Amino acid sequence: MDFKLINTDPSGARAGVITTDHGVIETPIFMPVGTVGSVKAVTQEQLRSDINAQIILGNTYHLYLRPGMEVLRKAGGLHRFNGWERPILTDSGGYQVFSLAANRKIKEEGVVFQSHIDGSRHLFTPENVMDIQRNIGADIIMAFDECPPYPSEYGYAKRSMELTHRWLDRCIRRLAETDPIYGHEQTLFPIVQGSTYKDLRRASAEAIASRNCAGNAIGGLSVGEPEEDMYEMCGIVTEILPVEKPRYLMGVGTPWNILNNIELGIDMFDCVMPTRNGRNGMLFTWDGVVNIKNKKWADDFSPIDAKTPCFASQQYTRAYLRHLFVAGEFLALTLASIHNLAFYLDLVKVARQQILAGTYGEWKRKMVPQLKTRL
Repeated sequence: MDFKLINTDPSGARAGVITTDHGVIETPIFMPVGTVGSVKAVTQEQLRSDINAQIILGNTYHLYLRPGMEVLRKAGGLHRFNGWERPILTDSGGYQVFSLAANRKIKEEGVVFQSHIDGSRHLFTPENVMDIQRNIGADIIMAFDECPPYPSEYGYAKRSMELTHRWLDRCIRRLAETDPIYGHEQTLFPIVQGSTYKDLRRASAEAIASRNCAGNAIGGLSVGEPEEDMYEMCGIVTEILPVEKPRYLMGVGTPWNILNNIELGIDMFDCVMPTRNGRNGMLFTWDGVVNIKNKKWADDFSPIDAKTPCFASQQYTRAYLRHLFVAGEFLALTLASIHNLAFYLDLVKVARQQILAGTYGEWKRKMVPQLKTRL
């Protein structure tokens, strides 16, 4: 993987290019979440043509449980299994182990957990999580970490962070001992932790930076803490993480979260919000937030969002989409998901244009209140 920083706006926002064996990613970028190898309610062709996604996510925990490593290995990896030829990033499964699995036990070796599907017991270690991600075959893979809940007591957050650092060293060693399976490079991103404690975030960022990996991630945010705390932690971390390497803020967030964090020097984002909220009738648009289930849209024959360059956004009306939701039609979930994802991708595309023009800060200050407006 190669990262080239193209321009830094006076505000601190950055525009760059990530090059992987499966294609180029222009940053800042939003990555649709395809947890089990599928972005919910959206086909890969729609991701390519309507949404213009440059990279999508898969998840180690979910793909490990099903379809399982034997199927993925036989298929030739996730790219061939799901028909997505562009870059893929995989989350290590650490967050899911701590949020979904029952009866988990954390120890130095790793985590023993119970599957949320059938109750079977499994062990994740830094080593076998690297092996699993080798089998999945993502271009960018995450180190195995512990994601502490919010709020966390200081002592717990510190012990968790230190464990994450020790696990990172084991991940690095394991990757050095093994080779990619499918003939393309895989790049490891370590994860900064430390909850909402400034000194822990600084210590973790310094530890992660010292490992000299090709990119770095920030985890443990957007887990219930106030937005102001998220921004403060990101600001602390981006002051320390190396400028010449991409920075990925995991699991964030709303359109205004993304714009504010871009200004703090973040390059990569992912979140289930556009698809999850879309399936529940919440649409993000350039003019603000729409609850399409409200009766006020029943006879609104304007496009879902004429400003979003997407077939679904421009060719279907708000009245029709509301009708689909009221009637319980599956097409409602697809159209809302396509629109929201297309909007998110357009949002970061326009943000990049503003960064390249050197006008990001002023544009962002105007856009954030507008995006938050409830229509």
